[in-house]
Order: sequence, then C-alpha cells, then structure tokens
Amino acid sequence: MKKNQIITHLSLEPHVEGGFFHRTYQSEHQTTPTDIEKSRPLLTSIYYLLSDDSPIGYLHKNRSDIIHYFHSGSPLTYHIIHPDGTIERIVMGNDLASGQQLQLIVKGGCWKATELTAGEYGLVSEAVSPGFEYADMELAERETIQILFTDLPDELESLIKPAAG
Repeated sequence: MKKNQIITHLSLEPHVEGGFFHRTYQSEHQTTPTDIEKSRPLLTSIYYLLSDDSPIGYLHKNRSDIIHYFHSGSPLTYHIIHPDGTIERIVMGNDLASGQQLQLIVKGGCWKATELTAGEYGLVSEAVSPGFEYADMELAERETIQILFTDLPDELESLIKPAAG
C-alpha cells in the first residue's frame, strides 16, 4: 500500500507532534482517582505514521511509559534524551540482522523525537499506560531544551518543532 492508502484505510489524522495518528483502543478499566488526578483509562493505543511529507515526530516528553511496535514501511529513528542528558538513538524496522528493533519502550520522563530519514512512510503502533492524555505531553521549546541540556548536539535542533507564528 502507498502512504495515502494507509492514511485513508486506518483513518489517520495529523498529530500535533508531526505525522499522523488514530486512537485504536481505550481501556474501559480506569485508574483510581486521587485528590490530585481524575481517573483515566489504564491503557490506550494508537497507530502512528511518519511520511515523506511529514517525516518528523517533534521532540516531546510524555508522563507515561510508551511501548512502540513497528509494523511496516521504512525504518524510523528514535532520538531519546534521558533525564540525565544521555542520548540514545534506536532504529525501529524489520531488518533485525542490522540491529533494527520491532519493539521499543520509552520510559515516561524521557524526551523523544522520531524521524523518517528515507522512504515513503514508517508505521508503528504505540501502547500507553496509564492511558494517554494530551495534558501529559510536553512539546519541546528551544529555550527549555537549551537550559536542560546545554551540550545538545546540533543535529537535534532540527527535531524541535518551530515556534508558531
């Protein structure tokens, strides 16, 4: 299938961080509400696609752990900045012999960006627990990242979403 056929078939829509997504599952089971937080689904899942015309999932941080599952298309490179500033690059794809991974866990609190560097598209699914809420996601701002990580490599600059306006 071509990227436009996949986008249509899976009912994908533009995502605020870049690329396209569609929520495929939201658990009926809920977390227990607290004085600080309302209840939320125990688990949510989405399809997520980067394409040659939207090749970057811009740098952002999620509160919850996320498991990524590679499905099809070209490999996707994940750039992960751990809270201590350590940078990890992992390629998701189906060429296991070259070190690509079919599954990737990104712990909550890590900054991550995803990049399609070649090909028409890369398609993954993501499972988030507890379930994803937009309030739990923070898109990186250049100033914040420069303060947190003073030695950030220049190539990661392009993975920060340009300011609107």
